[in-house]
Amino acid sequence: MKLKVYPIFIKLLFWLLIVLFVLAGLGYALSYSLGLIGLLSKGFTFEYWQKALTSQSLWASFLYSLSIGFVSVFISLCFAVSMALSWNKSIQKGRLSYFIFLPLCFPATVMAFVVLQWLSPSGWFSRMAFELGFINSLNAFPNLVRDFYGIGIIVCSVLLITPFFTILMSNIYRNENLLHLENLSKTFGASTAKTLKRVTLPILFQKSKMTLLLFVIFVMGSYEVPLILGRQYPQMVSVAIVQKIQKFNLNDIPLGFAMSVLYVILVVLILMLLGKPSRKYLKPNF
Repeated sequence: MKLKVYPIFIKLLFWLLIVLFVLAGLGYALSYSLGLIGLLSKGFTFEYWQKALTSQSLWASFLYSLSIGFVSVFISLCFAVSMALSWNKSIQKGRLSYFIFLPLCFPATVMAFVVLQWLSPSGWFSRMAFELGFINSLNAFPNLVRDFYGIGIIVCSVLLITPFFTILMSNIYRNENLLHLENLSKTFGASTAKTLKRVTLPILFQKSKMTLLLFVIFVMGSYEVPLILGRQYPQMVSVAIVQKIQKFNLNDIPLGFAMSVLYVILVVLILMLLGKPSRKYLKPNF
């Protein structure tokens, strides 16, 4: 009887502590965006939703955030797979593991300020380039932070998530016994490149697909990093939404909530379209 009650209690606790609060927040935002609540509420209206759906800046922010997320995760994945395959044993043990784990200790805000000190026109790299004679003045250093392409945001995101991806890929490589599968593939005559393409990379990607997609959404929804390293246009979607909600113009608050609910809907659609795990992914390993 206790064995049957315990899972039910855990599920109930999950719904109460997690899902209920999330739904309550979404319900509040939806009610505010529909004019049902708020200081300037005049009753039910689709006015703010119409503005959100027809806002070019919102869609530009969403596409910009999505591209930053995919680029950051792709670069991090390339570094992580390379390190996991090259230094698999050293990552698990030895001094290299300390360097891998170290960036995980830094909060996003701290890492953003570190990148700002590195890549800004008056930062460490620009001063080094000036001292070495590569540039004639600090103003000649390329603009790598608060730039149109979000290079500073991408660099900071890569530094934050690459260590986690490296540990993840290393664990998958060991748990799936990929070394044995690689040797077996080479025994049948496959080259190293073909083994990597047909055996190693597909298994690593299949086992980490959902995690990679969640990190794309994580980068999309980050706030501190684009606030410090980003620019006013195009903005990351989280910064655009918060500015609408927290500005002094009360008329923008319902629009900000409409944008936030729309963003949640778009993220859920992305998860449904791209993040559906296969049966092989769900099958446990014994």
